[in-house]
Amino acid sequence: MAASDVKGSNVPLSFIPHIEEVNNTELSHWQHMVAGAVAGLTETTLMFPLDTVKTRLQSITVNAPSQGLFSCVAEILRKEGFLKLWRGIGAASMTAGPGHAVYFATYEIGKQLFSNNVDEYKPLATAGAGALAALVSDGVFIPFDVVKQRMQLQKTSTSFFSIVSRVYMERGVGAFFAGYTTTLVMEVPYTAVHFATYEGVKHFLLKYREIPDHQFSVSSHLIAGAMAGTVASGLTNPLDVVKTRLQTQGEVTSSSYRNMLHAMTVIFKQEGLKGFLRGVVARMLFHAPSASICFTAYSGCKFLFSRFSSSSARSVHESTVPTVSSPHERASG
Repeated sequence: MAASDVKGSNVPLSFIPHIEEVNNTELSHWQHMVAGAVAGLTETTLMFPLDTVKTRLQSITVNAPSQGLFSCVAEILRKEGFLKLWRGIGAASMTAGPGHAVYFATYEIGKQLFSNNVDEYKPLATAGAGALAALVSDGVFIPFDVVKQRMQLQKTSTSFFSIVSRVYMERGVGAFFAGYTTTLVMEVPYTAVHFATYEGVKHFLLKYREIPDHQFSVSSHLIAGAMAGTVASGLTNPLDVVKTRLQTQGEVTSSSYRNMLHAMTVIFKQEGLKGFLRGVVARMLFHAPSASICFTAYSGCKFLFSRFSSSSARSVHESTVPTVSSPHERASG
């Protein structure tokens, strides 16, 4: 049955999500930041174990035996224990909140800069806003990402500050921005594709299912987020491999990469094209649910803020409207 067949019907169908209407109230920058922080922390906490596996797989060099996703998980559980999958969660959480706050707030500002109507889907404007979000937020993400990845590669328990101290003593401040250029080269197209795909799929689903833009559809955000994560992560995996190698060199291999181009050359010479595909399955499996969770949590928070703002506005309006007494009341007075 098509969506148009059930329009106006009072009979609930299982494939139609629970939708609540909300006024299209404009949110402030701090509300976008809070919503982004909540989304980032939720995503990071739920998806961190798979991120650990992805980091392990991408850091494997040509001299190490090839591993699959499930064999890597099994080895970690057998040799290091269940909690190892969450090693580095502290460093990740420290950046997930503020990083995603800046990320989403900048994206919303970018949409306003590149488009006159933020509710209308314009692929280039959406991609441009996503690229801007990556440029601004990466300065927050990268240093913590370096520490997080090194903690994920440790075989024994290591504290956040001991990793920071060791990295600084061995490689200096610049080590915390290792792979910065590569990260920008990867994150700018990744985020552009990410947001453009998400907004495109979301608008298609809302239009196909005849759901107005001012209504909140949980399933539409979940599906659009999953599609965005899958497409963007698959296309940019080669650059993510290079970034991971740059950020973790010295932890699992003696290889020393001078820069992004040198790392790409070494990987290609030693491992061929398949070297750039290491961890691609884990990465796509990570980013699909990760983006799905993140976008849904972010949109959900915006929905709650909009409802609260609308309720507050109505309360203020009702309290300021003068009460008009009836002629009988005025006469008796």
